Amino acid sequence: MAIVEVTDKNFATDVEGANSGTVLVDFWAPWCGPCKIIGPILEEVNDEIGDKVTIAKLNVDNNPESASKFGVMSIPTLMVFQNGEMKSKLVGLQPKEQLIQWLGEYM
Repeated sequence: MAIVEVTDKNFATDVEGANSGTVLVDFWAPWCGPCKIIGPILEEVNDEIGDKVTIAKLNVDNNPESASKFGVMSIPTLMVFQNGEMKSKLVGLQPKEQLIQWLGEYM
């Protein structure tokens, strides 16, 4: 499954309204250096476990409501949602192995 883009308009439906499975949301911005580095890492994570986790990206510059709602103060911020509820958050650049281990708790 491909990484999906979410916006303020579809966040409630696509992330909070997801009734089954795990959704990882990457709060990012195009000007953020660490965000540019974590993008390809998330692609690798998606290649390895994308059948168990939906990975979504939300551009905080274009979608300030969702970022504000979840208290995103710095980027990249990664949040895990299950059944529409935010379960866990990581802030900053993370290596692939750590992301997969972290996500393993929610699969």
